[in-house]
Amino acid sequence: MTDLDTWQTPFLQGLMAPVTEERDDPDLEVVGKIPANLRGMFVRTGPNQQFAPLGAYHPFDGDGMLHAVYLQEGTARYRNRWIESKGLLAERARGHACYGGMSNFQFPADDVLLEGGLLKNTANTATVRHAGRYFSLLEAGPPTEFDHDLATIGEYTYDGRLQGPMTAHPKVDPVSGEMRFIGYSPMAPYLRYSEVNAAGKLVHSTEIDIPAPVMMHDFVITQNYAIVLDAPAVFDMDRMLEGGDPMNWLPGNGTRFGIIPRGGSNEDVRWFETANCYVVHFFNAWESGNTIEIRAPRMEDMPGGFQFENPGAAREPMPWRWVIDLTTGKVTDEQTDDVAGEFPRVNEQHTGQRTRYAYNCPQRTWDFEFDFHGVVKYDIDTDTSQSHYYSDTEVSGEHVFVPDPDGTAEDDGWLMSFVTDRATEQSELVILDARDIASGPVARVKMVARVPIGFHGNWFAD
Repeated sequence: MTDLDTWQTPFLQGLMAPVTEERDDPDLEVVGKIPANLRGMFVRTGPNQQFAPLGAYHPFDGDGMLHAVYLQEGTARYRNRWIESKGLLAERARGHACYGGMSNFQFPADDVLLEGGLLKNTANTATVRHAGRYFSLLEAGPPTEFDHDLATIGEYTYDGRLQGPMTAHPKVDPVSGEMRFIGYSPMAPYLRYSEVNAAGKLVHSTEIDIPAPVMMHDFVITQNYAIVLDAPAVFDMDRMLEGGDPMNWLPGNGTRFGIIPRGGSNEDVRWFETANCYVVHFFNAWESGNTIEIRAPRMEDMPGGFQFENPGAAREPMPWRWVIDLTTGKVTDEQTDDVAGEFPRVNEQHTGQRTRYAYNCPQRTWDFEFDFHGVVKYDIDTDTSQSHYYSDTEVSGEHVFVPDPDGTAEDDGWLMSFVTDRATEQSELVILDARDIASGPVARVKMVARVPIGFHGNWFAD
């Protein structure tokens, strides 16, 4: 592997520098006490580049690596493994990078294309478990299946029924057990909506007509609908092929919500216009009579796409509420807090249902430095919040809600996040009591080696 010191991009340095070893560390040191009824694995994925990039590197490009902490009877074990994509295996066979990325797109050589495909499916963004299978996800391709020990099984296409890519944020309906997802593409068809039944069979898929190829990183569901945001974050493939930014913000295109009924087709979609904005991730959505309420951190725009090396280009995402009246067609919206935050989560046992509690992560700066430093818990019923912040040198990530198997209330459970100290590079899995996050961690599980900053996590109970 190339010396990391020669990789000059800031997105491969410091706490974002890749780790070079696959590890299995048992009997981790615990400060505090892991709740005895926590049995399962906390899994977080993220980029972990194995070979020196061919040119400019975008922080979304790196090879996927799974980081898991297995909890059982108050003990903890850590394991990490690369997602062994066809593209990465082709690069390993040659001993160097063969693929470009978002900031440096280039077609691979013919022999690499035959082995690894046109795009490397890094599966570095998020994970989901459904119908007994574990998947790691990249929204530009099909899901990649892995097993409980994090070994890569391979791309999964639902017996060939999957058409196009699958979002990194599918939604599992806690009532029906089905999984619903979208797939967007910079090439026609630009959007597709699909449903997988509780047994894991893809039973419905339909193209949705939209006028331009836009980035839809996330969407939401309710009991009867799926909701997408058609915002003017438009792909520019010609510019990307020339090495430029792959995205354009075209406010003249407008912004609208599309509401798709379960089992619906393009002819069933209803569109509702709203003020221009962009949403990276949603909290949740739910129905109330003939209205739909949506909660998410909202940005005014997405200037120039994701210009990660342009300080000051980012917009602070503010907690927001939209209400869509299905009878009148009117959309009302309002800001719900003045603390910017991202990586929003809820108790996923309430996905698509009315949510009382929501969790969001503030950053020290919004110049794309991945500098999260705490978590805010919102009580929607009382319009109050509480928060927990880490020390000045600690960097946290997404806080995943883990339900208490013996609990009954929506917030009966814990929040988990990897937290790393910039000064010491000590990484920990921090466990907070979701009922009282202000009281601080109930346990800090110390990693033997640093866990790089990454993206999304999940809890998979045994």
